[in-house]
Amino acid sequence: MKAPKILPWIAHKTGISEELALKLWRRAAGEAEEMTGCCDSSDYYRLAVERFIDLAQAEGNCLLVRETPSVTCVFWLWRHQSRISSLHLIAAQSVAKLLQVGVSRVLRIEKQTV
Repeated sequence: MKAPKILPWIAHKTGISEELALKLWRRAAGEAEEMTGCCDSSDYYRLAVERFIDLAQAEGNCLLVRETPSVTCVFWLWRHQSRISSLHLIAAQSVAKLLQVGVSRVLRIEKQTV
C-alpha cells in the first residue's frame, strides 16, 4: 500500500523527518495487516493511520526538542474527522431503519384487512 498523502503533514506537526515517518507508516501498516488479516479494507486503513499517528507522536515527543510549540493532539484531530465523516452514514442507516419499520407496519395492516 502506498503511504498516505497526509504523512508529510503529520511528520511536520509531530516534528519527525519524512524518512522516519515513512518507516513508522510501514510498521503501522504491517501491524494493522496482522490485526485485520487483509490490506485492502477500511478497518485496515483506519487501524494503520491511528497506529501511525500514535507512533509518530511517541517518536516526536521523545526524539526532538521543538523550538515552537507543536500540536500534540494530532490523533484527536484524525479521530474527530473520522467521526464527522461517518455521521452521514449513521443518518442514512437511521433513515433506512425508519423506512423499514414504516413499510413493515403498512404491509402488516394490509395483510390484516385482506
